[in-house]
Amino acid sequence: MEKDFDEIQKQIDNIAMAKKSVIALVDCDSFFVSCEQKANPELKGKPVCVMSARGQCVISRSKEAKALGIPMGIPYFMIKGDMKNATFINASHDLYGEISEQVMAVLKEFSPKVEIYSIDEAFVDLTGLERLYKRNYLEIAEMIRADILEKVDIPVSIGVSSSKSLAKLASDKAKKMNAGIFLIGSRKIMPVLERTSIDEIWGIGKNLSILLRKNGVLTAAELVKQSDIWLNKQIGIRGLEMKHELLGETVSPVSNEVKLPKSIQKTSAMAKFTSDKEYLKNSLNYHIHRACVKLRKLNAKCHVIGIMLRTKDFKVYSDKRVLNTPTSFELEISDLIFEMLEEIYNPNILYRSTGVVLENFEYNKEAQLSLFVDNEKELKKEKLAKCFDKLEAKFGKDIIQTGFITDDV
Repeated sequence: MEKDFDEIQKQIDNIAMAKKSVIALVDCDSFFVSCEQKANPELKGKPVCVMSARGQCVISRSKEAKALGIPMGIPYFMIKGDMKNATFINASHDLYGEISEQVMAVLKEFSPKVEIYSIDEAFVDLTGLERLYKRNYLEIAEMIRADILEKVDIPVSIGVSSSKSLAKLASDKAKKMNAGIFLIGSRKIMPVLERTSIDEIWGIGKNLSILLRKNGVLTAAELVKQSDIWLNKQIGIRGLEMKHELLGETVSPVSNEVKLPKSIQKTSAMAKFTSDKEYLKNSLNYHIHRACVKLRKLNAKCHVIGIMLRTKDFKVYSDKRVLNTPTSFELEISDLIFEMLEEIYNPNILYRSTGVVLENFEYNKEAQLSLFVDNEKELKKEKLAKCFDKLEAKFGKDIIQTGFITDDV
């Protein structure tokens, strides 16, 4: 028991020693809709909704669409008759990825430390930038917001405080303000926490919310008033970190270290239900290329590849292969994907979607040349792949399309 107490105290001491920073969370407003409005300016100021695959559900709404009362996640068939003034667009995730990169590039012009949290959010370390820009932190946030709007044509909301949790809370509040910026300084922390329900705290899900409410903890202010020992017992180390982050201590600093994702998945519904194998191959080829492009951007290769076929009745058939030599080359991956296709394909089944998954990555700098592989051939593949990427960078996405030999040949 004494040992457990000492360990808890050590964790508390480590958190208490955390250095205070100034952190901004930059969050793109209605990002998917904003991207569509950037691509088609005629949509600006109009009720617009972006739909999930094949237009099934609403996944992003303009403020005008929100004003019409269109709920997030509602299926299209439930509202198409009542919302004739609204524009509904199927999601274009490649477009959103490209615009996200442009937003992140602007942020990196302001600070050397930018941590990309999601496709439309990033933490930016502003610590010490007052001296560089000769402006206060609110004015720096205004500069960032204006620069993104000017260079990328995407509106953003920015929350600024001394920890990630408070910056996240501030960005949520910024979205409700015309200025689009909210700053939580040390004097404002407790007044803000008193008006913040525990459900609004970053990292508190449904089950944890129920647990805290059962113990009479209803607001963020009540959470930070709990003892460290009680929080550690109820929630664990995450509870301690949450409390001290909400008190303004930088428990989790901004890190610009790029972390490899566990997998890359590319999947989408096809324009029609089909059992045509050549049609399936074309769909898979598209996913293979987009997945390999993303993998090469990470400067990585994969050890595992997989295929997925979803039927008209939503049954899923899949398979995976482990590679002897990791790769990021389309033509090498497509050969194996098509081998797996032959094994799981049934001409008597109608398919609605296809997908490709790449897993088990390693950085190229970590890879070692093998004694059992034609390394000269591997280098040629890498050069060809780089040519694909350079051509797309110059002439646009999908200028390169890989093909295959049909069964009729």
